[in-house]
Amino acid sequence: MIWFKDYTLQDLKDFRNANMTAHLGFEFTQVGPDFLKARLPVDHRTTQPFGILHGGASCVLSESLGSIASWMTIDPEKYRAVGIEINANHIRAVTSGFVIGTCTPMHVGKRTQVWQTDITEEGTGKRVAISRLTVAIIDHGTLSAQKETIRLEKA
Repeated sequence: MIWFKDYTLQDLKDFRNANMTAHLGFEFTQVGPDFLKARLPVDHRTTQPFGILHGGASCVLSESLGSIASWMTIDPEKYRAVGIEINANHIRAVTSGFVIGTCTPMHVGKRTQVWQTDITEEGTGKRVAISRLTVAIIDHGTLSAQKETIRLEKA
């Protein structure tokens, strides 16, 4: 197991409150020993004007999974995980149902991590997209300290 502690799906439910994942209907479905899975509906919230899954929705699925997976590998009292780069290849259009994201580590280092998310159509298992997220592991409080410095410089 690569996780900092033995996380359950219940532990992850709070991450869906009042943020983009809740708005889009994102739902964690499985925590494995070295992977994290979630599903996303293909509906009016996640499609583009032509009625197919929006590429940005696939990226939200990937970045959400990869960021949470990174967080699960670190001591959250000491560190934060923040995305620094994402890319995605959109392979197949989906017009309805659900897509499943399966996120696995490509590299889990002390200061950087790389996570790959394979996105498939729930009904057929066919690949819809593949995405890679690079995450920086920063000291807890780093973002707050940066914001305070910027605020003081503007004053």
